[in-house]
Amino acid sequence: MFSPEGPSLRELAVQALSSVERGYDLLAPKFDHTPYRTPDPVLDAVASALAGLGPFDAGLDLCCGTGAGMDVLARVCRGSVTGVDFSAGMLAVARERARPLPGGPAVSWVRADARALPFAPAFDLTVSFGAFGHFLPRELPGLFAQVHSVLRPGGCFAFPVVAPPRPGSPAYWALLGFDAVMRVRNALWRPPFVMYYRTFRLGDVGRELVRAGFRVDLYALPEFGRRSDGSPRVRLVVARKAPPVRAGGPRRARRAGTASPESP
Repeated sequence: MFSPEGPSLRELAVQALSSVERGYDLLAPKFDHTPYRTPDPVLDAVASALAGLGPFDAGLDLCCGTGAGMDVLARVCRGSVTGVDFSAGMLAVARERARPLPGGPAVSWVRADARALPFAPAFDLTVSFGAFGHFLPRELPGLFAQVHSVLRPGGCFAFPVVAPPRPGSPAYWALLGFDAVMRVRNALWRPPFVMYYRTFRLGDVGRELVRAGFRVDLYALPEFGRRSDGSPRVRLVVARKAPPVRAGGPRRARRAGTASPESP
């Protein structure tokens, strides 16, 4: 699972017995050599889908880690892109590896907790990759409310969701076992390390996004194909903050050639 440049088992054990913040500070120099980094094909597919929904001006990468998602924002945002994370170690690596393109959007980095974002409604697009396992289900309403608060009217909150493994499959049992180990670890050891793979369920997430004031669309990412029942293997969730209502104003038509949401 890990390249020779990745962390050793001892380093992973030390990380797992730390807090989430401290654990990622320790893992940061080798994070990009682990399976935890979002794969490039997923990033490319999301960028392609968002290109059909933009262009956007200002973008925010929520829980940006070492900055892989910032490359997605740089492709679809014209003005500025901001990465926010609570791990100083991850942000240090992100800053070191960032290579802003000439003529591309301005890049900035902010250390902050996603549950208390220090921004005004200044963004047209917020993305997040692989971070939601670090939030307990009861924290999602507050998290989504924070994202809603930093988006301009009509702004989008977008993130990919992989279809869960079939019950009884090897992947299903592996994720179930991992979550069980984490629950035992957190019951016996402090501080807790919140990282669960089976708590972020698409149906629940959709309902919480609507409660937070978003209109939610799902887009199949065709690059990853479909499962045997015809459902997409990977979807892009696009939650849009409602624009202000203008009496008598015409409805904005969808641009020709843009991506279309899945049919119900």
